[in-house]
Amino acid sequence: MSAWNKWWGRLAAVLGAVVLSVFVPVTAWASGTGERVMEAAARRPRGGAGLLCCLVVIAVVVLLVLWLIRRRRGRPR
Repeated sequence: MSAWNKWWGRLAAVLGAVVLSVFVPVTAWASGTGERVMEAAARRPRGGAGLLCCLVVIAVVVLLVLWLIRRRRGRPR
């Protein structure tokens, strides 16, 4: 893979991250669904299932990243 292709790949990754981290939350905020979400969260009973689900998703993402890093190290360059 040439240096030019690597540069374009990195640029596309950065632009994709910016779009997902900035424009998607702004669009969701501007749509006005925030008030309805807050009302639904206030009405439902409190429980630890949401926190547990969030921790499981984070653990899966961390394990996937670690697996990908270890798999890449073994490759000859």
